[in-house]
Amino acid sequence: MRTYYDVQQYLKQFGVFIYVGKRLWDIELTAIELDHLYKAGVIEKKTYLTAKMVLEKEHREELKREEAKQNN
Repeated sequence: MRTYYDVQQYLKQFGVFIYVGKRLWDIELTAIELDHLYKAGVIEKKTYLTAKMVLEKEHREELKREEAKQNN
């Protein structure tokens, strides 16, 4: 897993489809769903941690994009 898209595709295996309409919110909700799956024992720790790192990176980048939009 290297991108947000990869995490989305992984979650689809569990019937989790997320679209709120704002990318930042989608990433945040995806992280919450990932937490729930991990706590339920559905996914392995290594996969969970990898996906969380991807989501954190994407979240930071999306915040920067939104900040840049507001400053222009």
